[in-house]
Amino acid sequence: MTAAVLFIGFLVLFVLGTPVAVALGLAGCLAIWIADLGLLSVPTNAYTGIAKYPLLAVPMFVLVGAIFDRSGVALRLVNFATVLVGRRPGALAAVTVMVSMFLGGISGSGPANAAAVGGAMIGALSRAGYPRAFSASVIGAAAATDILIPPSIALIIYSVLVPQASVPALFAAGMIPGILAGLALMGPIFWMSKTHGFGLAEKDLPRPPFWASLREAMWGLMAPVLILGGMRAGWFTPTEAAVMAVVYGLFVGFVIYRTLTLRDLYEMFVEAAEISGVILVVVALASIFGWAGSTLGVFDRAASAIVATGGSEYVILAMLIVMLIVIGMFLDGVSTFLILLPLLMPIAAKFGWDPVWFGVLLTLKIAIGQFTPPMAVNLMVSCRIAGVPMEATLRWVGPLIAAMFAVLVLLIAVPELALWLPRVLGY
Repeated sequence: MTAAVLFIGFLVLFVLGTPVAVALGLAGCLAIWIADLGLLSVPTNAYTGIAKYPLLAVPMFVLVGAIFDRSGVALRLVNFATVLVGRRPGALAAVTVMVSMFLGGISGSGPANAAAVGGAMIGALSRAGYPRAFSASVIGAAAATDILIPPSIALIIYSVLVPQASVPALFAAGMIPGILAGLALMGPIFWMSKTHGFGLAEKDLPRPPFWASLREAMWGLMAPVLILGGMRAGWFTPTEAAVMAVVYGLFVGFVIYRTLTLRDLYEMFVEAAEISGVILVVVALASIFGWAGSTLGVFDRAASAIVATGGSEYVILAMLIVMLIVIGMFLDGVSTFLILLPLLMPIAAKFGWDPVWFGVLLTLKIAIGQFTPPMAVNLMVSCRIAGVPMEATLRWVGPLIAAMFAVLVLLIAVPELALWLPRVLGY
């Protein structure tokens, strides 16, 4: 009865349009009250949900994304990526993917990446002959690689909820799948561009000079090296790496490029505080929901029921992926982790799935959900910047979803794609 109250209460509130965080918190409070677990446990669990050291990295990486967006790093990365890809139909759209992957090593947030890349690329793509709906689809999909390529806010949240998987191990594990996801997106981008004649206006434009572009982009390219190299060398923890990235970004913006002002600094702090506040409120209220479900044994019973269906581990995994595809159409990545991990981890434990591999697999699925309508948080951002309705992207986003789904299948078939690098690095 209480389990039904927990889930049905959440679903009713969600359908009524209640914000996800509030719906989770209220459903958890209602279940706690009915089960007589003590309402004083509510504030305690809300506090303990966010009183975790790794979560300090979240506002820092959000701030880093804002700094590198306003300082002009994105535009310099565009020029360098254009040098590498060249000038031909589809090239500028492929450059968009490459820039998103570069920025993925800086910010760790898909929507933030979509905003940064969209602001830098929408105009250029339109002038080169790409329809705005196609451009919005490419930017939304490319930004999804951001939560795979470290640093990743989603992977930080996962490590908080699954202590067996450390942040450095998850960051290393996400690197190869993230790169594969970006490369996979380029296939349908070139195919659609060639088929429909997109980007013909760019083929006669001169290619930027290599060394000058590399010199301008070098400060942006060095940011992931600082973040990941510093963690690998043991100079600082992931949380300290986020702070160092902020200091580095401010140095580049104020001293090297001289594109930032004190007014920009204030606006960036406000932006980062607002985004981080939303994320942490969701974490705090979802902790109430998770504690209620765990204490009542709801998640363990549900996991046992799924395993008891008698299917093999691949059948169960396929069922979970289908479920996540549907849920990912409506919920953002952080909410999906917070709601489902208490249910999914007992299933993973029963089948002996590696928690690091499983975390990257779930994150890749969430990445696909970030540009799968109707929710599609990345697509919402890119469509708003492009000035097109989300319905206009349906024609173009399908092949991009299929390409990234192929990487998901490959990761299931070859777990070493995620596990090899952490093992080599000693995580």
